[in-house]
Amino acid sequence: MDEQQYIKQVCENIKQMRIAKGVKQIDLATEINIDDSSLRRIESGRTSPTLKTLLRISNALKINLSELLPPNILEQ
Repeated sequence: MDEQQYIKQVCENIKQMRIAKGVKQIDLATEINIDDSSLRRIESGRTSPTLKTLLRISNALKINLSELLPPNILEQ
């Protein structure tokens, strides 16, 4: 898996975890202090989230940051 695929997977994981937690996109965006359009771009993979944004997302969803990463990323 190359770098772009990793990023795309992280973005998809964000969306899946948000939905699994029953959180609306607008509510998550508001809680982490970004525009909802920015979160839409992240979840669709059109933009890469910063580490700061990933930390805010994981905290808002009450999950470990590692849950947003592809499972084999730490094995590389």
